[in-house]
Amino acid sequence: QVQLVESGGGLVQTGESVRLSCAASGTIRSIGVMAWYRQAPGNQRELVASISSAGRTNYDDSVKGRFTISRDNAKYTVTLQMNSLKPEDTAVYYCKAGIITLRTWISSDYWGQGTQVTVSS
Repeated sequence: QVQLVESGGGLVQTGESVRLSCAASGTIRSIGVMAWYRQAPGNQRELVASISSAGRTNYDDSVKGRFTISRDNAKYTVTLQMNSLKPEDTAVYYCKAGIITLRTWISSDYWGQGTQVTVSS
């Protein structure tokens, strides 16, 4: 079984920074795209940023210039550096990864449990 665990969330003030991390573990053969999503109460889960296995990144327009996604393929980790935080960034942030396990050659999506980020005004 593969598991993704996020960490680094918390309560911060507007303009401050937070770094989220996500570590994958288990019977992993390879990991494709890794991404961060967020979901605010009453809202749909939305893609914040993604990064391919080769390091190509994509960002939602609302976070461009403020957030940076990165990954360490050797450690099976992905991070999200969040700077200049705004109250509208408040949400539960989820890590997602497309993973091929040792038991199959088909990629499946795995999700972390989520970590709360609250930005006070």
